[in-house]
Amino acid sequence: MRYAGVTACFRARPPSSGQALHRPLGVSLMSLRISFDNTYTRLPERFYARLDPTPVPEPRLVRLNAELAQFLGLDPQELVSPEGVAVLAGNQVPEGAEPIALAYAGHQFGQFVPQLGDGRAILLGEVVARDGLRRDVQLKGSGQTPFSRLGDGRAALGPVLREYIVSEAMAALGVPTTRSLAAVTTGEPVYRQAALPGAVLTRVALSHIRVGTFQYFTARGDVEAVRLLADYAVARHYPEAARAEHPYYAMLEGVIARQAELVAQWLLIGFIHGVMNTDNTSIAGETIDYGPCAFMDAYDPATVFSSIDHFGRYAYGNQPHIAQWNLARLAETLLPLLAEDRDAALGLAREALASFGPRFETAWFRGLRRKIGLATEREGDTALAEDLLQRMAQNAADFTLTFRRLGDAAAGPDGDAAVRSLFTDPSAYDGWAANWRRRLAEEPGEPEAHRAAMQAVNPAVIPRNHIVEAALSAAVEHGDFGPFEALLDVLSRPYEERAGFERYTAPPRPEERVYQTFCGT
Repeated sequence: MRYAGVTACFRARPPSSGQALHRPLGVSLMSLRISFDNTYTRLPERFYARLDPTPVPEPRLVRLNAELAQFLGLDPQELVSPEGVAVLAGNQVPEGAEPIALAYAGHQFGQFVPQLGDGRAILLGEVVARDGLRRDVQLKGSGQTPFSRLGDGRAALGPVLREYIVSEAMAALGVPTTRSLAAVTTGEPVYRQAALPGAVLTRVALSHIRVGTFQYFTARGDVEAVRLLADYAVARHYPEAARAEHPYYAMLEGVIARQAELVAQWLLIGFIHGVMNTDNTSIAGETIDYGPCAFMDAYDPATVFSSIDHFGRYAYGNQPHIAQWNLARLAETLLPLLAEDRDAALGLAREALASFGPRFETAWFRGLRRKIGLATEREGDTALAEDLLQRMAQNAADFTLTFRRLGDAAAGPDGDAAVRSLFTDPSAYDGWAANWRRRLAEEPGEPEAHRAAMQAVNPAVIPRNHIVEAALSAAVEHGDFGPFEALLDVLSRPYEERAGFERYTAPPRPEERVYQTFCGT
């Protein structure tokens, strides 16, 4: 049995009409073997709401991530059984689970909303994976919670498959990210602009603590809860901070460092999150909440795909600035913990936040040097890389292909033609390439070694928007999961060029271009 791509194969029996949707606390409904080791539920009850997922009438497994299941210490054979699918759909609760919906707030497009929370997601519990780190296992689209705000608590199939595709692609690209363990259809429609097939995503994360989680308690003047949350975050994500002279300051520094590295990694692969609200900013430093996300085709720092980002707040080139703005909101919540004197606390917060820019620039320019084949650092390298980006923007050069084909050009001038063809004015590349070759000649190693090093950091394939949309359309409109499966296979090895997969690497034709992506909530 092939667990990684099983489609529509198992059904779990729905509850009878008289069966209660919520069980008494502490009563298990099944004995699926998941070694839960829950810690967030040890925090006070005001941090979450206890409730079970809402059952669905006819769950069918779309896909199980067997590799991830094994990494989490789970048995893929049990998860694809009818009992396992019932758990992945939210119809049954495994032994040891403590289902909760987390409370949080957040700035959405700059406007503060004091209560958001898990409106359509329920955290089943935590497991300790093979790397020794704790992971949350969450069902997304699992029904209404006290935080649903008049929403139905459900997810449509398209957004579930989008998150599965992009999160797994990000993991393969080496970017810190939440992961997708499984996707299950529910057998009932959800209503957005039209009736759409419903689905549940099983999401795995280092945790679901967000900047907005801290904001939730600060908005209520609950300093004790902020302290408890900070202590929990230190213990779970930044244990080294516990040994520092000022643990909360050290934690803030740690979050800033991870976010600076993360956003640099986004930019280096042309990724646009699309909705960088503070409730979508993970304390653990992972990419989380894949809504209207997208990858650039032609390079342009002003690129926006999200249909709800009307003013370009979260454009590709704005992401570092927004990340720092979000971190400033985190720092505000920690002021009472940083120092008793407010002025002293503000000084410490500003000091920590000032480190974001240098950290981001270090990661960004280090990555850019590697993308153009420079393993050593010399004066003028930054200007050389920025000159290329400027010429790419002026000539609508494809971001991914330009850097990938530069690897061939590094191996010899015969590779120049393929890069030149990406520029509306090929001479723009020629002017830059002359300076680049002179600099590349100063690098140690043979040309073939330069190409290999560049291909190791410049992907051949990304989740191009037009191909993602085609796969989603086939699944949602025709029940055909073949394109979804094929795309996942290609994206699992993004730095390899494989024969017959050329269409996955090519930019869209004019009629294939995707100009907007949608949140799907």
